[in-house]
Amino acid sequence: MTALSILDLAPISSGSTAGEALRNTLDLAVKAEKSGYRRYWVAEHHFAPGVASAAPAVLIGLIAQATSTIRVGSGAVQVGHQTPLAIVEQFGLIDALHPGRIDLGLGRSGQRRKELLKEPLEAAPAEERVVDGLLIPKPFSFAAIARSPLFRLYSELLQQPGAESPDFADVVDDIQALIAGTHQAHAVPGEGADVELWILGSSGGQSAEVAGERGLPFAANYHVSPATVLEAVDGYRAAFKPSPQLAEPYVIVSADVVVAEDDATARRLASPYGPWVHSIRTGAGAMRFPSPQEAEALDWDRELVADRIDTQFTGSPDTVLERLRTLQRVTGADELLVTTITHEHADRVRSYELLAEAWKGQS
Repeated sequence: MTALSILDLAPISSGSTAGEALRNTLDLAVKAEKSGYRRYWVAEHHFAPGVASAAPAVLIGLIAQATSTIRVGSGAVQVGHQTPLAIVEQFGLIDALHPGRIDLGLGRSGQRRKELLKEPLEAAPAEERVVDGLLIPKPFSFAAIARSPLFRLYSELLQQPGAESPDFADVVDDIQALIAGTHQAHAVPGEGADVELWILGSSGGQSAEVAGERGLPFAANYHVSPATVLEAVDGYRAAFKPSPQLAEPYVIVSADVVVAEDDATARRLASPYGPWVHSIRTGAGAMRFPSPQEAEALDWDRELVADRIDTQFTGSPDTVLERLRTLQRVTGADELLVTTITHEHADRVRSYELLAEAWKGQS
């Protein structure tokens, strides 16, 4: 049976603090382990008032200490902000204390920021379509956000003055060589670490190609870029070459999910998701996640975030199970990575518990 895993952003709800959000993450990780989830990954987000997962390696170490069997990892370390050596040493340190449980997921950040500046503000029109029951919406372009003064400031703050992000393929090669001990330099801790290396991507471009050509597992983002998920998995599989790590392609596909006892309750719990995504896409950064009551009073443009709302799986366990099965069937995913955000921590925990129970109970 296809495995289920979790991606957590350590969301900060309105009226809450980063400390409370991080304690909630540790609590959720412990409960996820008991529920049978395979992995617990944390994202890397910066300059977001409503997200506390700014330093994946630190948070992963804390989660690994609080748990005992679930795999813990990054979804993903943004390699444009750090050197390969720093990344390998950080994850090598965690692996030294929690051997054989750590996933090092890598994302292409610095290079992607440069590419966004070259993209046309008006993207070529593309129609929404349904592929064997899976909604593939119109694509969203971040080009306008990338041209904002605030975005440029953020980019400058994430790197040392004058620093340039190297080519993603070279970064991955350096990380692999440092871990394998075949690099001219030696990373301690890090060299010989039993970490599982992953590549995350949103399209069939360089991330998918690098993962495939090096025979690494690949995570495709339906929850971030649903319009390009099929392009991403197809690009990865087309580029795949067997490696010591993998004989065949291995794909995780992500999805935004909110599960409750019935469809109406789930829709109510998920109602703040639209204005929350809207705060990201206007360039302000993820706001603190509002309550359903607070969300009703917010002014936001649904059209700007329609692709994300329409591809969020909300409902009873049976409703969400059916949509996840469709996602798995159409993408051929070997594993699904679900992410859930609600205002109340108890509702988020319950959503994951209900989903795990339903997933294990399917014939």
